[in-house]
Amino acid sequence: MDLSCRLHRSFDDQEYETDESSSADQYDEDDDFSSSPTTPTAWYEPHPSPLPANGDAVNERPVRVYADGIYDLFHFGHARSLEQAKKLFPNTCLLVGCCNDALTHKYKGKTVMTEAERYESLRHCRWVDEVIPDAPWVVNQEFLEKHQIDYVAHDALPYADATSAGKDVYAFVKAAGKFKETKRTDGISTSDIIMRIIKDYNEYVMRNLARGYSRKDLGVSYVKEKQLQVNMGMRKLHQKVKEQQERVGQRLNTVARTAGMHHNEWVKNADRWVTGFLEKFEEGCHFMEKAIRTHIQKGLMRQHVKRRPVGKHLTFSSGKPVADLVWTNSVTHRTPTYAT
Repeated sequence: MDLSCRLHRSFDDQEYETDESSSADQYDEDDDFSSSPTTPTAWYEPHPSPLPANGDAVNERPVRVYADGIYDLFHFGHARSLEQAKKLFPNTCLLVGCCNDALTHKYKGKTVMTEAERYESLRHCRWVDEVIPDAPWVVNQEFLEKHQIDYVAHDALPYADATSAGKDVYAFVKAAGKFKETKRTDGISTSDIIMRIIKDYNEYVMRNLARGYSRKDLGVSYVKEKQLQVNMGMRKLHQKVKEQQERVGQRLNTVARTAGMHHNEWVKNADRWVTGFLEKFEEGCHFMEKAIRTHIQKGLMRQHVKRRPVGKHLTFSSGKPVADLVWTNSVTHRTPTYAT
């Protein structure tokens, strides 16, 4: 089966088949993916399933394996760890615990997704048989007996418990011989995804502004919004200049062949002409960009002055009160007048 051509997805016991070759047409033309991570050259191989010891092993009671975590921005690294847990035994029932927001924010930090969104993401993973919401930070014997858990699966890295002593969260199950190690997937993690977003923060802000989000929705100030708009506008202008340069070069080469002139001589002259034109054009763009920034800054200063509070009941150094101070609406000349 060619995985690069077809994706098969199961949802609510129905099969959906999509053609990956046409999925690129769904993106907007002005989406910029230049800074996106490169697509892996090879697919990750599925983890092997264990073979039953005898023919009756499938009919035996399922081994109940428990895995827990935060699962924020659920990605294929999470799914591959759950796949390993699911395939620990020939007949496995995988229970996945997910901590709620209050517990996570207290011991680990703020999450991007809410607890309800994280629970729902796990329910749509093919390897998960049951999701346990409000999972405890540290597993104890009472929790194992309540859910009839035989083994706990997680990677072998030590994770600090809720105490200040810094003990391993899984110390109890490791000592009881009920811990099964899974391997992490290199190159993918929730922290890595967040870092990619932060790295290209301006790109994502401008994309969402263009798609209808307000600057208040994105937590962006008025000044920042205008700066981003100017920068993106200049970037598009430079890109158009570059494209136009390539078109002009192609047309000049065509004219040279048609006129029968020596190709190298014509190309040399054409490059000199185009370079001179672009230098003048970029110089004009620089002055235009500077003028736009100056205009925006003046506008912001005017808005700042208009929002200044009106002084009331002022006094001179002599201590004599002054009547309410009223400012005129003039922007260039602000002459104080005194109410009588």
